[in-house]
Amino acid sequence: MQKSWSFKLTPFRYVLIALAGIAVIVALARFILGLGAVTNLSDEWPWGLWIGFDLLCGIALAGGGFSTAFIVHVLHKDKYLPIARAALLTSLIGYIIALVSLLLDIGRWTNFWRPFFYWGYHSVLFEVFWCISLYTTVQVLEFGDIFLERVKIVPLKKILGYAMTPLLILGIVLPSLHQSSLGSLYIVTVDRLNPLWWSMIIPFFFVWSAFFLGPAMVTIEGTLAARAYNRKPELPVFQSLTKVTMWMLIVYLIVKIIDLKYRGVFDMAFNGSFESNMFLIEMIGFVIIPIIMYAIPSIRTKLWGVVTASALVVIGVIFNRMNVVFTGMAKSVGSSYFPSIWEWLITIGMWSVLILAYLFVVENFPILPKEHGEEKTVSTGTGFASGTSVKA
Repeated sequence: MQKSWSFKLTPFRYVLIALAGIAVIVALARFILGLGAVTNLSDEWPWGLWIGFDLLCGIALAGGGFSTAFIVHVLHKDKYLPIARAALLTSLIGYIIALVSLLLDIGRWTNFWRPFFYWGYHSVLFEVFWCISLYTTVQVLEFGDIFLERVKIVPLKKILGYAMTPLLILGIVLPSLHQSSLGSLYIVTVDRLNPLWWSMIIPFFFVWSAFFLGPAMVTIEGTLAARAYNRKPELPVFQSLTKVTMWMLIVYLIVKIIDLKYRGVFDMAFNGSFESNMFLIEMIGFVIIPIIMYAIPSIRTKLWGVVTASALVVIGVIFNRMNVVFTGMAKSVGSSYFPSIWEWLITIGMWSVLILAYLFVVENFPILPKEHGEEKTVSTGTGFASGTSVKA
């Protein structure tokens, strides 16, 4: 383990730092001047880019943490251990970004503390707030085990080691609850959300898609990290993960068709409207095609095939959330919305921070699996981060 902290500054990282700085300035303007000064939100469109993308998509994209935890520590698939830490890190940073986006979207942001003391337990948003907050705390504690491998505080390390099993249980239960609850927010929009996306089982679709997105996101993130640090991608692990994603996509597709048929709206997918075309693009381009790609051995055994199919899955879940938030609601709302330049700058800045944070942590903590000839971290406990170092 290196003794000094390091973070090499490159032209690309300077750009990310600049974007993050601009986002901070715009965010300060938003807090001082209000939502109306920097956003195109209105009474008709109270939820825009920050909720539609940064929260709903960000939470889904961060699903690699809980899905990997379930696969590794509940199903005991130890072959996926090499990607567990990276999945946890990506998920943790993603959830922090989601919490920031929630704060930005609160009209009177100085009241952000109220849900901690005023228990509106009949509200789905109240449950979402608490689950996201608690799960982020759980992830911080889980990452604390990794942090203490570098910053030696032995008593605290032991305490976290004892607490890791209950933390892992919470780390699986909590995201399952709020992923489904994010879908539950749209059950009340029965007369506004297009029937192609509205459903009484939309909570199932949200949590299921977040779970199968996890392996796909881990594949993309792992491949990009390997390219950035001149490492060999964990192709055998990624190939194995494709089976998880493929079968979950198949279940998703079957349940979606049954749900549409049961509600008598299946024919709406072929009526030629803008909504139906967007729905068909979502289902064919980002569900059916990835299933086919995962099912063909000559494709799923190649890195390009695994990465391409996984990228389609990632794009597909984002596309689905955008359809639910915007496409499916546009007709009933009766007015248009497009994010202002300031909304875009804050979003781009937040995701720039995510990338910078990931790079800093990876370069200073044992996150990525060690290659031959390096020290290799071997898991000796039940947590993401518990382990000892031995020579490969």
